[in-house]
Order: sequence, then C-alpha cells, then structure tokens
Amino acid sequence: MKLRTALMALGLALGSPLLTPTMAQATEAAQQAEAPRIMVMLKLGADHFRSGSAYGGDYNDAMGQEARLRLARKIAREHKLTLLDNWPMQVVGVDCVIMAVNDGRSAEAAAQEISKLRGVEWSQPLNEFQMQSAAPATSRDRLSAAQPAVAQWHLQSLHKYATGRGQTIAIVDSRIDTAHPDFAGQVIAVEDFVPGNRQSPERHGTGVAGIIAARENNAVGIAGVAPGAHILGLRACWERPAGGATVCDSLSLAKAMTAALQHKVDVVNLSLSGPQDRLLSTLISIGISRGMTVVAAVDQSHPDQSFPSSVAGVLPVGDERLSLSNSTVYIAPGRDVPTTEPEGKWGLVSGSSYAAAHVSGLAALLRQLSAHSSAGRTASSAMGPRGRIDACAALSRVSKLDADSCRSRD
Repeated sequence: MKLRTALMALGLALGSPLLTPTMAQATEAAQQAEAPRIMVMLKLGADHFRSGSAYGGDYNDAMGQEARLRLARKIAREHKLTLLDNWPMQVVGVDCVIMAVNDGRSAEAAAQEISKLRGVEWSQPLNEFQMQSAAPATSRDRLSAAQPAVAQWHLQSLHKYATGRGQTIAIVDSRIDTAHPDFAGQVIAVEDFVPGNRQSPERHGTGVAGIIAARENNAVGIAGVAPGAHILGLRACWERPAGGATVCDSLSLAKAMTAALQHKVDVVNLSLSGPQDRLLSTLISIGISRGMTVVAAVDQSHPDQSFPSSVAGVLPVGDERLSLSNSTVYIAPGRDVPTTEPEGKWGLVSGSSYAAAHVSGLAALLRQLSAHSSAGRTASSAMGPRGRIDACAALSRVSKLDADSCRSRD
C-alpha cells in the first residue's frame, strides 16, 4: 500500500477530520499551501521490532505506522500544526511527517519547538533549493564544435581512454526530455518525486543530462562528457510557471537521494544549492560512505558556504565566474555551453549547474578507469587539486594516458 494511501486509510478508519476531506478543509487548502511547512522526523523502532524490512515506497509496519500517526496527530493538535503527509525512510531510521504552520510562527521557530518532544528525532523546515543556472541563450543546433570541454578538456582524447561505460549517473533535477535524439538509449529509467501530474519535459534537467551523457557520433547535437554512461533521471525539481526558476524542496530531494541509494548508482549530480538541511546531509553522507561520487553546484555568491556542496566528501563545483585560482572549489566549463533542450532542440546555457554536470561526467570516466587501476584512487582523489580542472591530468592518474600528449592530440 502506498504511503499516502495508507495514511488516508488509517485516517478514514479512525474518523480523522484531517484525512477525510470536508468542504471546510477544501477552503483552507490554499492557506495551507502558502503556510510555512516543517518536517517532523518521528523515530522508527529497531529493525527487530518492525515487521518487514524491505524499502521501496511500500511500508509493511502497519501497527508502528498507526502509532506514529497517532503521535503525529497529537503533536499537530497540541502545537497548532496541520498534518499534511508522511514518508517513512528506513535508511535514516525516521518517519518524515510534513506539517503546516498556520499561526504566524516561522518554520524555524516551530521546528525548534517540535524537536524537543519525546518520540521526535529532530524537526526542520521544509527547505527550498534552487538550481544554479543563468538565463538561457537563444536556441540553435549542431553545436558540438562549440563545446568548451572539447577544447578545454580535450574531450576527444579523453574518449579514447574512457566514455563512462558501466557507470550509472543519477541526475536529481527537473524532468528530462527522454525522447530527445541525443538521449536515445542513454536514459535507463526515470522516477518522479514531485506532486502533480506534469508530464512535459523541463529545460534544466534536460540541459544537465545533455552535458553529462549526450550520445556521441550520432551526427546531431553534442557529445556528453560521459557518453558511455547511463542516466537515471530522478525528478525532484520543477519549473515555476511562465519561465520561472527551477526549484526543489527537502522532501522531494530526500526521496530522490533515497532512490539513488536504492539503485546503488555510481555518481549523483546535484546542480542546486540552498539552506543547510540535516536530512539531505545525512542521506548524502550515507551515499558517500557507500562509495558514491556526489557532485554539487556552488552558489557563486558564497561558494565556500554553499549547501549541499559543503557536505564532507561532496565535489563542489563552480563555473569560470569564480577565480580560476580558487582553491576551495573545482572550476569547470559553465559559460555559454551548448546542450540539449526540450522538444529535440539544442541551446546555450550558463551557470555552475552546468559546470557541475561536466564534473559528474568526468567522475564517471575516472570511475570507469579506477575500476581497473592498481593505484587505488577514487574519482575524488584522481580529480586533482581544487581550482581549474585539468581533465587530461586527472585521467592520467588512473590510466596510461600521457597528459601532455592528451593536450596536444586534438
């Protein structure tokens, strides 16, 4: 039984006014949508006290779930909150309950109050994150000759040694145009964690995917940095109306990161930044501890303090707007980069979102070679010192590629 369905079924059985919609509730829906929201992490019992240990969106701990639902209702009633949704996360050991704050308090104040309650592991605001891209340029196609990575990273030389074959890259972003001609056979699966039924492809996710893994030598468009890799599209972000910003929230990102853990992907691309978030930090750290390479874009206005790029073990990436000598982040191509667009088009993009996409592709190349390397290097260590990336030198650390000949071969 799906989580939301289970939650509603329990509410109906118990006669809950919250989970049996009424006309009064319908009139309050708009207000709840605008109200600050918090995430209340209720403690799950130890594994041997729970029935069923498999995780996959279904949840078999019916008695425990009913008890947590009662606790969630009690918290909401006593602290002037409205219970909206829940999502158990066994990988973290919590049941994440979403509540709306309707009495004028800030999300931060409400979360701090709820964190002190018995049975609550912690509480935090439902944060918003924004993709790190600049305004798109005019569309055009046949742009492979204009790719910055072709000249700066000597992409054709790199591809003689590695293409990312055997690597799966999770793109946590907006919806990818899987029908784009540059993605034929590249996208192995997509999952959607954003409420609603929007099915149309979105610009940001499609652009990031193209830089990472667009098909090579197919006579159209561009070549991705890792054209031999496979893409897992995890939609956690959405475009605001009328060409607005692409945004995500804590819950959608947490669901996507959990899916990446489930699928045991090799690389996770997070072309976004936002406020510090304990839940996301925990999930990212779990992924890194399991051998994932996680790449995140930095906010150019404060690259040293961006989140999630500041999480230990994450590869933080900015574009050339940062000083090329910046020693705190990796600098990769991210200005006027040709890439894929929805509806089978191509266009130019800019921003650290797309610089991060380059590094995710490069990480796939390094992981492919590291699997056969006796040097024992990880993709992170092979990347070299922070600052402007030397892609030829990076590959030479895990292969027999000569960096000097790589740079002179194109």
